[in-house]
Amino acid sequence: MRAVVYDRYGSTDQLRIEDVPVPAPRPGEVLVEVVATSVNLSDWEALRGTPAYARASGGLRRPRRHTLGSDIAGRVAAVGGGVERLRVGDEVYGDNLLLKGGFAEFAVAPESALAVKPGGITFAEASTIPQAGAIALQALARGRAGERMLINGAGGGSGMFTLQLAKAAGLHVTAVDNAGKLGFLRELGADEVLDYRTQDFTRTGPYDLIIDFVAHRSVFAYRRALSPGGRYFMVGGTARTILRLLTVGSVIGPLSGRRLQLLVIHEGPEHFSPLTERIIAGDVKIHIDSRFALDEVAAALEHHGEGRALGKVVVEVRPG
Repeated sequence: MRAVVYDRYGSTDQLRIEDVPVPAPRPGEVLVEVVATSVNLSDWEALRGTPAYARASGGLRRPRRHTLGSDIAGRVAAVGGGVERLRVGDEVYGDNLLLKGGFAEFAVAPESALAVKPGGITFAEASTIPQAGAIALQALARGRAGERMLINGAGGGSGMFTLQLAKAAGLHVTAVDNAGKLGFLRELGADEVLDYRTQDFTRTGPYDLIIDFVAHRSVFAYRRALSPGGRYFMVGGTARTILRLLTVGSVIGPLSGRRLQLLVIHEGPEHFSPLTERIIAGDVKIHIDSRFALDEVAAALEHHGEGRALGKVVVEVRPG
């Protein structure tokens, strides 16, 4: 089978297409004939090996997994021992974050990571949901109707879903991203938009809830942006910011009547399937910014990683 592989951390120059053996599913796993895989920030980080936490599970010196791509959608081609819920031929989708391998013609995934794809969405659409959807739903669970919410990095996949869910739940949303995405954020329903290159959101507000997908500021700046009783949750960002949040943030937050902490994301179909239901019902929309072929994975990763994508980027491995 054809797969996009890499052996060293670095730029997209490390990527190449090779013919490799089709993997065999072990007990509890299924082999998926991949139709589409969406790009996530975790793919970009795993390619570069930065921030430092990207190497914690991926290999300290060299990547353990040689093919990226976790949000997969396709058909079950084979099943391992003990698989009970899925059968050969089932159309499935899920976040294969542990094993990855989605930028290839076939990928092995735990049965527990996959859900049966509903007929109301395409494979490309399904591939955009698992990781971003789980994050969005768990971020929204921290908010309440009527609150002032800020989303930093709102123009990506997770931000796209979080913004729509927040507006539907009755929150007042300020969306932060680069100038090229502000029109898109208004179309999604943002009440206010900020260009992070010209405006410091930590000097606006105050906000009752901040969801930060690209955290790199000091905990004191985040505290300044929160109202009394406000909550700040970091989803993605630098390793230094994580360390500051776990140390200094755990002290100054309670002392000031605010919360500053990481948003720990739970994975699996039970955490993203509710969003799929909302999408099929028409309550939430998917915006696919661009589609790339398997031999264009490097361009897909660059387009996403450099912050140019509006919503999601999808790699279409084969016709659906």
